[in-house]
Amino acid sequence: MNEITPAELAARGVVTVIDVRETDEYELGHVPGAKLIPLGELAARTSEIPTSGPVYIVCHSGMRSARATEFLAADGIDAVNVVGGTAAWQQVGLPTTRGAAA
Repeated sequence: MNEITPAELAARGVVTVIDVRETDEYELGHVPGAKLIPLGELAARTSEIPTSGPVYIVCHSGMRSARATEFLAADGIDAVNVVGGTAAWQQVGLPTTRGAAA
């Protein structure tokens, strides 16, 4: 499975980030610009995920995003798991955005 640390992801600049947590978790703080697609909805919403380049998958700690990454990779999507998830993102001091999905 392809993986990346939060610091490595932040250094990439503008990329596609999919947050697979639940809505209430997302609203409390998420990677800026991340699109919310809860893990339970992922199979029904894969058409919303770009296929033109890598997509970075994040959750709270990296467990749900690992499952989502494996699922998407099996579907031919270049998915990369963010190791440690949003918790690790915040732990290294990277900014988060609060509020509902756009």
